[in-house]
Amino acid sequence: MPEVVVIGGGPAGLSATLNLARALVDVVLVDASRPRNSATLRSHGFLTRDGIRPTELRTLAKAELAAYENVEHLERRPVTSVRPSADGFDIEVAGRAPGEQRILSAKTVLLTTGLTETLPALPSIRSYYGMSVFSCVACDAWDLRGRPLALIGETADLARRAVHLARWTSDLTVFTNGTPAVDEAEEPALAALGIRVERTRISDLDGERGTVRAVLLEDGRSVPIDGGFIRPEWHVASDFLDGLSPQRSDDGFLVTDDGGRTSVPGLYAAGDIVVPGPQQMIIAAGAGARTAATIVDDLQTAHVTPLRLTELT
Repeated sequence: MPEVVVIGGGPAGLSATLNLARALVDVVLVDASRPRNSATLRSHGFLTRDGIRPTELRTLAKAELAAYENVEHLERRPVTSVRPSADGFDIEVAGRAPGEQRILSAKTVLLTTGLTETLPALPSIRSYYGMSVFSCVACDAWDLRGRPLALIGETADLARRAVHLARWTSDLTVFTNGTPAVDEAEEPALAALGIRVERTRISDLDGERGTVRAVLLEDGRSVPIDGGFIRPEWHVASDFLDGLSPQRSDDGFLVTDDGGRTSVPGLYAAGDIVVPGPQQMIIAAGAGARTAATIVDDLQTAHVTPLRLTELT
């Protein structure tokens, strides 16, 4: 029986597993192997690995974990259920063949499953996503600095994201795709910063070989751009929690304390599924390491009678 089951093999889960292993914790890492950043050609901001392909970073991390005998790594094995048990949790893991499954039991579970995302419904968006259209401004805006850019989205935080993106370009158009994502009070404030707002619905993006060149509008106009950002709608990947209801924010992210503890005893969370949501990979990896340290401390002190300190004289 493992001491800890880590669910999710992104930066947070891999980092947590490494740190748990080095603390002599018996850990099973369950990885569905469906990373959200699989379309990204290069990731940025990760010290010593700036510009690395996310899949390569995962390969390096898995090679490091293979050196630890107290780690079992289940790849391409999605979790179908996590439910409470008398001793903690039962984790049901799907097999690689239809009908196969494995039940893991552990007192501690760490969720690092990240998010699923829904992109704006544009026919060609996948042809450009991760190559010239991105979702992470902090990760990719430097490579598009000084160019005419688009910001496409339909959520209430679009204006705030536009202000942030304007640090890298003075030629920015916000496309609301026919929605009221930017309200009447926000539009003049954006205009004062030189940011245009286009409310007409989008028919598609135009370009070639992964390089976007224009936003095509339903009224027939074409707005030239040289790159862009989208604001996806994110959903926490935790549909497998059976009979467990950890506290969540209004937008569905898990709420934890500073150590990654959720409101359910023994259930921890780290990475993008935790408030405030999507972060750079290096931040997710750091959160995984921090939560691993919390888990180790909690495991060590779980059955220890509080020590009585005697004053030294």
